[in-house]
Amino acid sequence: MGALSRRSFLGLTGAGLAAASLPAFRMSKGLYSASPGANRLVDLAAGELAARIRNGEISSEEVVQAHLERIEAVNSVLNAVVRLNERALEQARAADRALGAGQLVGALHGVPITVKDSHDVGGMVSTGGTQGRADYVPDASGTAVRRLQAAGAIVIGRTNTPELTLSFDTVNALYGRTWNPYDPILTPGGSSGGAAAIIAASGSPLDLGSDTGGSIRLPSHFCGIAGIKPTSGRVPRTGHIISFDGLHQSLTQIGPMARTVDDLALVLPLIAGPDGVDPHVAPVPLGDPAAVDVSALRIAYHLDNGIVTPTGEIMATVRTAARAMESAAAEVTEAVPPGLLDYAVGTDGLWMGDEGSWARRILEAAGTVELSAEMATGLEGREPISSAELTRLLELRDRFRSEALGFWEQHDVLLCPVNAYPALKPGEWWEMIPAFSYTYLYNELGWPGAVVRCGATASGLPIGVQVLAAPWREDRCLAVARHLEREFGGWRPVEDALIVS
Repeated sequence: MGALSRRSFLGLTGAGLAAASLPAFRMSKGLYSASPGANRLVDLAAGELAARIRNGEISSEEVVQAHLERIEAVNSVLNAVVRLNERALEQARAADRALGAGQLVGALHGVPITVKDSHDVGGMVSTGGTQGRADYVPDASGTAVRRLQAAGAIVIGRTNTPELTLSFDTVNALYGRTWNPYDPILTPGGSSGGAAAIIAASGSPLDLGSDTGGSIRLPSHFCGIAGIKPTSGRVPRTGHIISFDGLHQSLTQIGPMARTVDDLALVLPLIAGPDGVDPHVAPVPLGDPAAVDVSALRIAYHLDNGIVTPTGEIMATVRTAARAMESAAAEVTEAVPPGLLDYAVGTDGLWMGDEGSWARRILEAAGTVELSAEMATGLEGREPISSAELTRLLELRDRFRSEALGFWEQHDVLLCPVNAYPALKPGEWWEMIPAFSYTYLYNELGWPGAVVRCGATASGLPIGVQVLAAPWREDRCLAVARHLEREFGGWRPVEDALIVS
């Protein structure tokens, strides 16, 4: 696979960066239990928390406090949450008062969430992992964040991301490196690695990620949670560090990350739809996964995409998931979308064909002078392609997208690996770019893709299965992911001995 450049995506994981220290939130430990699964509030799904708050069984203040305590307990090891909202408890009390007065704000009333640091959150430092925004405080939240806040969610903290989100690892010069809760010498993946790590470790029930080449799906796989990259054009990118403009805008999508598929189905309708700013978002109705007849679906699956062969444990997990669908769906057949290998090799120069000028403009706009080691390495030595080559590659991309659409004439859902490997050591991914073709090629196609945990390695690392569907059919992704979650159990609590110092 020498034709696939090591520089297909930005970033080289750095070693020796000191973990950022997060100001401690010192509170009583009455709601914290040392053993996972012991009826802790922090292990409950966002939807269940919302229901219990609405019903008066628990208060928002209790729930927010429990999650702040949990972050305090695990974050010294994980370095997943890089900043806390000092007004979180105050906002929770306000939510409780409003509910007591009969004012239900929305579906997430009083529920704590974290938000990846690539999204603007009004009144909170929003860095995008880059030095120039170290003290940047936006006046308003980005569209997706604002919609969650309008539904009643309380942003309790920001989660770590690599610089501009452009890495399959999570490390930057501002906050250091984030670690995997299932084995804290491994990466949680990137770029939504802080989000995945803190969700898996029960520090947050929900986070808002972003995905340009796999940045929601890869960390969900590495950390054993659920996540979805919506269809290109489903959710506005307004207020995200990589926005809606430019040659590669179609690659980046905003989506929820949680411990359950039900939470993904709860949140996606809240953030989807035009905002009058992002010009690429279409007013396409979002289907309800509960209305999908799984028994009528034609399921395709593959264990190997022809670019790189996954580990035996990953292939066995996908095979087992496919077999589980045989008794539930109309048919299950082995198939690979056409053109993957040809496209992966043929368009390698498109990503940074302008010498990385598009990324440099974002850095310049942020006021960044000092690049992270990963960004500097990713940008150095970039060679431009000609305008003729650029237009040729764009034509090739569109032909690939058109050819691949034909796949959905014979199939309704596709199951496949998320990556060729489980969680890696920091820096290992840089030599394994073809392994990430299981996600980034579907960004090129714009197809929606969900991830749900369906197994584990012999050493206990999570293994996710990717569930893809035709454009605008997130409902099918979520319906099948929900079925697999019920079959295989989905997220499993982390052993606290690994992450509580």
